[in-house]
Parts: sequence; structure tokens; C-alpha cells
Amino acid sequence: MATKKAKKAAPKKAAKKAAPKKAVKKAAKKAAPKKAAKKKSTRKPSAAFMKALTPSDALAAVVGSKPMPRTEVVKKIWVYIKANKLQDKANKRMINADAKLKPVFGGKAQVSMFDMAKHLAKNLK
Repeated sequence: MATKKAKKAAPKKAAKKAAPKKAVKKAAKKAAPKKAAKKKSTRKPSAAFMKALTPSDALAAVVGSKPMPRTEVVKKIWVYIKANKLQDKANKRMINADAKLKPVFGGKAQVSMFDMAKHLAKNLK
């Protein structure tokens, strides 16, 4: 029995040593977000994203003909895709083109959401 008590005592000591390490890690984690918050406040959006671009006639049928930033065009395209349920049910990365989107996507019936940006760039000036 004496050996069993000795074995049980050793893990308890190890557990006590492990607790202060966790406290140190938590303190280090709390310090890191303060530095990250300072970086976020100094960052400014790029003017290139805010530049108004004129959509082509094919793209204007979907998002409107007014000049708007590229970010707004992408948002409106996604609103259109979600409203008309054009996202492929089996593979969510694929967008099924309807009659309005087919000319925008270069005549393709189905386009990957990652290729969509390439096709949008061709339709913005």
C-alpha cells in the first residue's frame, strides 16, 4: 500500500506544477489581443476597392447600370444568386447560370464561385 500512495502523490504534485503554467499562458493570450487592436485601428481601406466601376450591359441586367465599387457588385451578385437559388445543391462552390448570368459568365452554364471574380472583372470597366 505504501507504494500506491507514493504513486498517487507524484501525479498530484505534477498537476500543481501544471496549473501555474496555464495561468502564464492565459496572461500571455490576454496581452496579445491588445496589440492586435492597435493594428486594426491604423489600417485604412484601399482606395482601389472603393473606386466606382461601370458594369457591362450583361452585368447591368443583374446588378444595375449605376457605377459602383467592385465589393458592391459582388454583394449584389450573391443576393441575386441566393434569391434565385442558383447555387448548386450538391456542390455549393458551383453557381448555375440562368439566362441573365450566362452572358456574364462567358456563356458557361456552371461556374465555380472562385472563377466568378474573374468573369466579373471582364464585365467591369
